[in-house]
Amino acid sequence: MSKRTVVVFVAVTLVAAVGFVIAQESTRGPAGGRGPQSDAPRFGPMGGPMGEWLDDLTKAHEQKDMDKIGQLIDQMKQRRQEFQRRTDGRGPGGGPQGMRGPGGRGPGRPQADTQSALDSSPLAKTDAEKKILSVLDEMDNEPGRRSASVSLNDGRLLRLLTEAVGAKRVIEIGTSTGYSGLWFALGLRSTGGKLITHEINTERAEMARQNFKQAGVSSLITIIEGDAHETVKQHKDPIDILFLDADKDGYIDYLNKLLPLVRSGGLVVAHNMRFPRADPRYVKAITTNPDLETLLVLEQGAGVSVTLKKR
Repeated sequence: MSKRTVVVFVAVTLVAAVGFVIAQESTRGPAGGRGPQSDAPRFGPMGGPMGEWLDDLTKAHEQKDMDKIGQLIDQMKQRRQEFQRRTDGRGPGGGPQGMRGPGGRGPGRPQADTQSALDSSPLAKTDAEKKILSVLDEMDNEPGRRSASVSLNDGRLLRLLTEAVGAKRVIEIGTSTGYSGLWFALGLRSTGGKLITHEINTERAEMARQNFKQAGVSSLITIIEGDAHETVKQHKDPIDILFLDADKDGYIDYLNKLLPLVRSGGLVVAHNMRFPRADPRYVKAITTNPDLETLLVLEQGAGVSVTLKKR
């Protein structure tokens, strides 16, 4: 995506965000001290969650981190949907006024509670897990430390898939600073497997090594530096999970070279299948091959597809 496109995209997003804030401010009632009849200034310095959101968006734009921008856009959509539910003729309980059930909960509230519970932070089972999760938390709070990485929920999916298939050998194309690698490591600790990850950027590879060392998982992960289109040729052993998160127009080449090594019942997982636009050649390859079964399993944020190599 060109710099001009990024700038236009972010500008449109900021306009939408400001419009959302204006809508919120203009509908606050007397309890907030800023209803339509209030003489108090309607707009002031933007702080709180919205201010933090705009700060995060600005940083993502400066770093040209399109994955992070996509995540932030989805956050805004969710806030807007929640705002609409609260203002679209509904009472405080989430349902129409006068129709709330016991405890003030209307028809919309249980679903919101369920979503909130499912989005809760992961829980550490062991001290080793706690150590890895603490590094992931640090990376979440330092955007420059996890540049061009998957989202938290994307990472949780990687860990879940790793344990579910009992992966022993995971190949990742696109290490970045190791955020996704740490999620794989959470699963590989249980399966006794290893991650081999490819990264073309020397600086990012070094940051990943430091993060792996801090998390205590260096023994589980091997970083191969260089152009993955060439370095993947060294793989000869069966692959349980192949994870693609590098140059998007290169996915088809990685698939052609490594799919023969993916075992029956193994998975090919691809990031950025929704944002930015996925390579049509790759989409065609994973949806028209009768040996494969593909689903877009995470539609939020950048989008993640999972492809099963049938037994």
